[in-house]
Amino acid sequence: MVLATRNEGKISEFRQLLSDFDVKIKSLNDFGPIPPVVEDGKTFEDNAYKKAHFTARFLGLPALADDSGLLVEALDGAPGVLSARYAGKDATDEINNIKLLKAMKGLELRDASFVCTIAIAVPAGPALIYEGRCDGLIAPRLLGRNGFGYDPIFFFPPLKKTFAQLSAAEKNRISHRGKAMAELRSEFDKILIWLKQRLAAAPY
Repeated sequence: MVLATRNEGKISEFRQLLSDFDVKIKSLNDFGPIPPVVEDGKTFEDNAYKKAHFTARFLGLPALADDSGLLVEALDGAPGVLSARYAGKDATDEINNIKLLKAMKGLELRDASFVCTIAIAVPAGPALIYEGRCDGLIAPRLLGRNGFGYDPIFFFPPLKKTFAQLSAAEKNRISHRGKAMAELRSEFDKILIWLKQRLAAAPY
């Protein structure tokens, strides 16, 4: 199964979450140049499906993609599906975080949610969709050195830490991606059967 991403943080998390199963995990970094997918969907599900389906068709292999992002209540749900490109197409995680902290300056309402949608696709036909959500607050400053993306400013009240202050095991247990993956993991034996059936029946 190909993880339709080059993000090393995501690759590491997915590989750890699927390590118990009899499936060989590759990522886009294991292949040659692949045309980029234009993530112009209006929802996380749109983009996850688009990435998974395109990757599966291009490589002829089952593909898994996720689209995830941060929804901030005081910013009317921004950055949302533009989370990775909040401060521009080539913005780093740090630049995105700094822009968001500036947008939140002086605001008392700090509620935010991480959302993750995972799509599993084969080269032709429908995809399987899994979703997860984690609620928290926007921290007043960058805290912690672990994780990636908005982890340093996403504060999780039950543990009194940002995601970047959590270990990988702690984060995988409670995060939006961890919850979506828990749902996926609970059905993964069935998913493998579904994939084999779809691949065997397809005319490509």
